[in-house]
Amino acid sequence: MGFLAFILAATLLLVPGNIARAGTANPIPQEEKPSAGNIQNGKKLYISYGCFECHGRQAEGTSVGGPRLGPNPISFPAFSRYVRQPTGQMPPFTAKVTSDADLADIYAFLQSLPHPPKADSIPALK
Repeated sequence: MGFLAFILAATLLLVPGNIARAGTANPIPQEEKPSAGNIQNGKKLYISYGCFECHGRQAEGTSVGGPRLGPNPISFPAFSRYVRQPTGQMPPFTAKVTSDADLADIYAFLQSLPHPPKADSIPALK
């Protein structure tokens, strides 16, 4: 699969509400929530696991790496399933590597990220 096709496929999988299946025929309920996570620990884990290397320090995604993860990440069940069994170039982070509590903390960090400013509020873009 070409790089652009990979990016498109990954983007479609990670758009909130677009597809919650992450490669399975069983949909994941969007209303399921993770246990309350620790934002500060999630930020430390996001950095220590190297997530920033592909997804950026603020989970904004990169043009040559992983897609945007925040703000407004996909549902926690979809996030957890994808982290455990990714379909792209991302290595799997099994329960032996990353606990469910750590995933909840990383997810809490992703949820806490601020939205970028609107384009019309940036003077250089006016």
